[in-house]
Amino acid sequence: MLVRVAIDLALDRLFTYEVPKELEKKLAVGQLLSVPFGHRTARGFVMELERGNGTTETTGMGDGGSGKRPYELKPISAIVDEEPFFSTRLLELVRALSAYTAAPVESVLKAAVPAAVVRPNARAKELYFISPALAPAPVPMTARRQWLYDQIVRLGGGWMQQLCRELKTTPVSLKELGRLGLVTIAPRQKRRDPLGNMRRILPTKPLPLNGGQAAALGVISAATKPVLLFGVTGSGKTEVYLQAIAKELESGRGAIVMVPEISLTPQTVRRFASRFGDKVAVLHSALSDGERYDEWHRIRSGAARVVVGPRSAVFAPVRDLGLVVVDEEHDPSYKQDDNPRYNARDAAVLRGKIEGARVVLGSATPSLETWRNVAVGKYDLAEMKCRAGAGTLPAVRLVDMSAPQRGDSPGAIFSQDLLDAVKLRLDRHEQAMLFLNRRGYSRSVTCAVCGATVDCPECSLPYTYHRADACCRCHICGGWILTPKVCPACGAPALQYKGVGTQRAEAALAKCFPNARILRMDADSTSRKNSHDDILSAFRRGEADVLLGTQMIAKGLDFPNVTLVGVLNADSSLNMPDFRAAERTFQLLAQVSGRAGRAELPGEVIIQSYDPSAPAIVAAARGDFAAFAKDELSVREECFFPPFCHKSLMKVKGLTVSEAVPSALEKADGWYRWQVVVRAPSVSTIVKAWRWLLAKRPPPAALRAAIDVDAFCLV
Repeated sequence: MLVRVAIDLALDRLFTYEVPKELEKKLAVGQLLSVPFGHRTARGFVMELERGNGTTETTGMGDGGSGKRPYELKPISAIVDEEPFFSTRLLELVRALSAYTAAPVESVLKAAVPAAVVRPNARAKELYFISPALAPAPVPMTARRQWLYDQIVRLGGGWMQQLCRELKTTPVSLKELGRLGLVTIAPRQKRRDPLGNMRRILPTKPLPLNGGQAAALGVISAATKPVLLFGVTGSGKTEVYLQAIAKELESGRGAIVMVPEISLTPQTVRRFASRFGDKVAVLHSALSDGERYDEWHRIRSGAARVVVGPRSAVFAPVRDLGLVVVDEEHDPSYKQDDNPRYNARDAAVLRGKIEGARVVLGSATPSLETWRNVAVGKYDLAEMKCRAGAGTLPAVRLVDMSAPQRGDSPGAIFSQDLLDAVKLRLDRHEQAMLFLNRRGYSRSVTCAVCGATVDCPECSLPYTYHRADACCRCHICGGWILTPKVCPACGAPALQYKGVGTQRAEAALAKCFPNARILRMDADSTSRKNSHDDILSAFRRGEADVLLGTQMIAKGLDFPNVTLVGVLNADSSLNMPDFRAAERTFQLLAQVSGRAGRAELPGEVIIQSYDPSAPAIVAAARGDFAAFAKDELSVREECFFPPFCHKSLMKVKGLTVSEAVPSALEKADGWYRWQVVVRAPSVSTIVKAWRWLLAKRPPPAALRAAIDVDAFCLV
């Protein structure tokens, strides 16, 4: 019997091994093996089995087939885990993504299974659990010993560490009870639960659906192809997801709910945990290795039937998968930046096809690729045009910052209109959210004498000034320096801080409203574990009047007392050198506007812009996605841009040549970046050309080359 294995090295090929007789009956596709590889022992996943009767269990990959070989095959060393890490269907997804993205299959396998899950020393955590004996023999009892025993009986037992803390005793005293036969003490695996106290919240029941929600649920239940759930902000998409998942659970099937990492807040997860209890597992980047290990194995064992997580959740080993939901399907965070550069939204559609599961793509501002797939009949459409409950869509005002209003000064951070609106909310004891998609204090430090900027030496961008710690930080590579006192170029002590970030806006807002309670939410204020939840929970409890933040606050949040949303600089994303700039601007503005007026109180949105006549800004203010999509798609079609073609980006790093085209970000992490944009009607044409190029002219060791299929990047 032969087995073909994908080794834990990105070699993009399978290696064939013999299987010892004693292991033949135990071996299965998807298992993790230990195998000899050169002068060391490597680990890898079983991709194919070739049995002695001539049959082959395969995922569609091979290394040339069976037959006589001019070399002696080595036997596998051991089976690391007899329970497969991948089902045959999941391996089919891995193989398909490897082919589509031109990425080595090993890199896709690594993305699919968290490192903590397959680490050699990874294991469940074992602690001692104490249980009261059912019929303890009579023994001499002191008053203290009797009290301890009575408390353990009352509690029904517990973990030794926890009992020591609650009963103010020591392990020695508890072990003495065990020696006397009053309790049993035994090691037991303790689950590391990332949801923690969320499991203790009161369970919720399905809410009555309005007409739009009920119709959407009907479309999803009867769907034979992916469904775009197109609902305005606050239309109740989450309740539709919950009831669609409940139907799958009743049928004995599982579900995956994918959300953008940035909106994976406890508020989002809490709704699923309160509805489905212990059936819910979460997978995301903030988990500890132990939490990730326990959650993943709960999913694999079938103990968890509903998985909530960001893009990597598309690989969750859910048994009998019946439904995949991609919430905010337009969000760019679904695109992986590193190898394998897959789009999790498209991977979800592919997994649904392979597994025979329904796929729901939800958004108030769908991607133009998804919108066109509806237009050409590849996807079904379920539309919800009204907000659920008592909420109504907010009134939106555009403020032209290039023509100062009454009292405005040139370069003002806040227009007078916005300041008046904030003051009104403070007087009414209502809340406001202010959106500025740039963190830090100032976006650049510039010399007033020679005009030079203080730049990151490793990247082709100016440092961002952070006033909180008096540092200049690079938001690309993470490098930092203490803020210089004089210009590094000319030595003049005339440095100026230009541009506005969330730190500067927070300081300015505090000057305008000294008594206002302000919370800031950005990557700097949420670096601690659970800080994201702490900020949002405080705001929900009414402990702050204004929440100022970056795109973290733009979607997925529901605060009944928020009646004002202010956008400080609507042009920041519109001016990016990206063919998707208008689309992303519309999406951001429409999403953040949707945070206002989600309950009985009416909402208002004020959008500050230096170009308020820009089509994307005008359409976002009107909330007219269909009109925006129609105009933008006509431009894309004329220019032969996605979704009318597949655009891929071939990057070469570390090489300086005059004929290459520099990337929009010319230098990052010390590497000069050059690119070639390739467009074609078919992805296979691009991938074949890339593989041919690598085979004919493999890059030297001093270069890094990569391809980004369906690139979500600057051009």
